[in-house]
Amino acid sequence: MEYLDLYDENKKLTGKKILRNKKGYNLEKGTYINIVVVYIENNEGKFLIQKTSKEKGSIWATTGGHVKSGQTCDESIIEEIKEELGIYININELKHIMIDKREFAFQDVYYLKKDINVNDLTLQNEEVEFVKWLSVEEINKLIDNDEFRIGNIKSFKYLLDNKENICKKN
Repeated sequence: MEYLDLYDENKKLTGKKILRNKKGYNLEKGTYINIVVVYIENNEGKFLIQKTSKEKGSIWATTGGHVKSGQTCDESIIEEIKEELGIYININELKHIMIDKREFAFQDVYYLKKDINVNDLTLQNEEVEFVKWLSVEEINKLIDNDEFRIGNIKSFKYLLDNKENICKKN
């Protein structure tokens, strides 16, 4: 069993938890969970995008997941990368680029510039069918065809619109 911390509308812990539910959440108004995602870009300007497993909907998405009770967002994204892709990333390699407040969740978004050989990855079969490096044009085509996770679209567009400034940060 996995628990998630609940946050108020200002992303402050409420002291309450909820059992993770793969079918969704019926949260009180003004109560939120926290999720994390990372966009990994190589030196060719392509992004490492995964096709989720059949159990996860067989949709194209970026790496990410729920922040477990007691975890920080930084700890969670490192764990999600390790679990889903089988690689360890140091938190200093990541840039936290935004927090997207949604109807029921805060989504903390990270960016990583790194060349990764997909043949060196150990994918978590329960979550990920396969991964590919895709161009912005290919991802936009997936978005246009409703084949890209809806929850990833806003943050992906934010990254593209702000990439120059994001890459200048330490």
